[in-house]
Amino acid sequence: MLDEVERWLADRSWSAADRPLDQLLDRKRAAGTTVSVVLPALDEEATVGQIVEVIRRDLVDGLATPLVDELVVVDSGSVDRTAQVAAEAGARVVHRDAILPRIPALPGKGEVLWRSLLATTGDVVCFVDADLRDFSASFVSGIVGPLLTDPQVQFVKAMYDRPLGDAPGQGGRVTELVARPLLNLNWPQLAGFVQPLGGEYAVRRSLLERLPFPVGYGVELGLLVDALHTVGLDALAQVDVGVRLHRHQDGRALGRMAAAIYRTAQLRLSRAHLVRPELTQFERGPDGFVPRTYPVDTEERPPMASIAEYARSRVA
Repeated sequence: MLDEVERWLADRSWSAADRPLDQLLDRKRAAGTTVSVVLPALDEEATVGQIVEVIRRDLVDGLATPLVDELVVVDSGSVDRTAQVAAEAGARVVHRDAILPRIPALPGKGEVLWRSLLATTGDVVCFVDADLRDFSASFVSGIVGPLLTDPQVQFVKAMYDRPLGDAPGQGGRVTELVARPLLNLNWPQLAGFVQPLGGEYAVRRSLLERLPFPVGYGVELGLLVDALHTVGLDALAQVDVGVRLHRHQDGRALGRMAAAIYRTAQLRLSRAHLVRPELTQFERGPDGFVPRTYPVDTEERPPMASIAEYARSRVA
């Protein structure tokens, strides 16, 4: 590990308990910083309501100065009761297609995160996946904390244990098999991040609006790499929030995720087009193995600051 990364680990890795809520509220009042929490959601009726309820109970309701000023669920086309459950729990629900309708929406998580910048106003934007179980408000307060207390910090990722069933530390298979080797070999300054692909992170809007967004699974790696090049390692940080429990993908879905992440890394290394942006996988059918070919996410959205509607909304 680079000496620079060892120093960064000592200086920029914290625990959520290091910054009590009272301290964060004092800093927030003094600075006048606003915080938006965004939950990208697709068919998450089983979990999204509980996440919204915990955030409202612990970080909004009953506080003289709420830590969270906006709580927005961006629904990317759910066919279950995700939108209804989220609204009943106290979130503002916005459909992906209703944001920036001039540009037809593409499928993918990154697309939802990109559009959420136009649906929110906070100085700090905190992303939280909507499939988390046994959710704690420290997932939000922990990663927002450094942005409220240290003006040098601009991008904070959550770190946590990720069990796979009853096996501790065995989750995050794409992280260990794809993302961590890519980062260590190509961007060794980022080797200290425990969960580089984690979906829980908080970023200053002034940075997010300058970054391109891969529309699919590559969004977390893309934002992290581009943030490093834009603001430098010392502006990045991570906070330990405990244990992350969520729904795990099957092997084929992980393969498609890995391909998208590899493509995102390849683009940043070469800024060239893939020869064949597709991934073929195999499923056993009644007559043997059947090939199934899937497109790999190849689109990226430009920095939101370049979008006319966003510029107008910020002036207003």
